[in-house]
Amino acid sequence: MSEYEVVREYPYPIEVVWEVLTDPAYVARWTTTGKGGRPEGFATEPGTRFRFIGKPTIGWAGVVYCEVLSVEAPHSLRYTWKGDEADERVTDVTYTLESISGGTRFTWKHTGFSGVGGFAMSRLLGKVRRTMLTEGVPSVLATYPAGPHLTD
Repeated sequence: MSEYEVVREYPYPIEVVWEVLTDPAYVARWTTTGKGGRPEGFATEPGTRFRFIGKPTIGWAGVVYCEVLSVEAPHSLRYTWKGDEADERVTDVTYTLESISGGTRFTWKHTGFSGVGGFAMSRLLGKVRRTMLTEGVPSVLATYPAGPHLTD
């Protein structure tokens, strides 16, 4: 099995980071950074089925199918991820947020990739996620409606 994990720290309170990571209006802004997809039908309610719509490429229709498994706001979100609706291979994405001195630590973990194709996909998606979480999320946080929320 292959997996990847991306950890980033943001100088904002956990509630602000949670909102940027889970409010569909904000999610659409940071997920498209690094060529990711925009969410369609996303909500932080267990059982919610949603999709990420991206740009189709050879061998992929441009849609990722997901289902929210669990939510513990503002600390964790877990959902399934599969690249084709009929695909039996399902991977798992977990967001973990924790308050730290000066802000919030966010961990994105994507697990369950299998085989050589899964290994390659985990590397590709890891690169896309690093871009989203290093460039996309900070730019959205910086324009959060109430302005900067730097913490002590």
